[in-house]
Amino acid sequence: MSVTRHVVTSADVRLYAETRGNPDHPAIILVHGYPDNHIVWQPLAEQLADEFFVIVYDVRGAGQSDKPRRLADYRLPLLAQDLKAVADQLLPGRKFHLAAHDWGSIQSWESVTSGLLQGRILSFSSISGPSLDHMGFWMRSHLLSLAPRRLFAGIRQLFASWYIAFFQVPLLPPLLWRLLVARHWGRYLQWREGVCEPQVNPTQADDGVFGVRLYRANFIPRLLRPEQRYAHCPVQLIVPTRDNYVGTQLFDELGDWVTQLYRRDLDASHWAPLTHAPQLAQWLAEFAHAMASGEDTQSLRQARIPGNAAGFRN
Repeated sequence: MSVTRHVVTSADVRLYAETRGNPDHPAIILVHGYPDNHIVWQPLAEQLADEFFVIVYDVRGAGQSDKPRRLADYRLPLLAQDLKAVADQLLPGRKFHLAAHDWGSIQSWESVTSGLLQGRILSFSSISGPSLDHMGFWMRSHLLSLAPRRLFAGIRQLFASWYIAFFQVPLLPPLLWRLLVARHWGRYLQWREGVCEPQVNPTQADDGVFGVRLYRANFIPRLLRPEQRYAHCPVQLIVPTRDNYVGTQLFDELGDWVTQLYRRDLDASHWAPLTHAPQLAQWLAEFAHAMASGEDTQSLRQARIPGNAAGFRN
């Protein structure tokens, strides 16, 4: 499958992007997480390209995209502007499906719950990445709960998210990435996650160093002052049940924010796009076709979660 390379400009930031497949087919944009770049989508993108026009890109601070120096340049509204720039340049005037993993999913919730791309995102498939606003409300309700089970779930998630607190420490996390973690990252993935990367990532050190700024620029403000955010498109949750970083319980009350919600649990670790690409390709394609046609398949009807959301609010 041939790959076409692009440079997309978002304000003064240049983003590297690739496209695969027939441009006349339905379009899907894949957004990677941390500390990855677009390479993490390679197995999945190649499978989807038979049915879709597939777009992957390096988010700011990763891969071959620009790496702004200011912390403020990594805030979620700017990341949402980047997605819009990619869609505007590579899919001018077209609607598209969206799928994301880890931090890619976190930042994509910004687009799915704001008006910037309302009416253009046909569906959103989220893998291992909650909205920070939804997470803020969830953490608050659980850590302040008098019910032992809810309180324990909140405490358990705090321990699972230890690295988020560590990333707030000045200087040390980027230094450790540069001097130690980057050179052993591939071995760590094999040992801890059972993951084999499709190819060596030549920008792994920079991806880890600059990606820390995503956490520093966004986590604390959003968790302490979350906003009510309602999805304006159907959402498919794909929840790896052996995720060491994102607890499955974080998604248990998402029906409060999503009117048309589907959930599929997957026996996988955090890097499911690498370990379960065929299964994910099948689910992404099935969901996209069903949402475009307006008719759920039998398996999607079984995955449907009753929602209490009031719907999207401007």
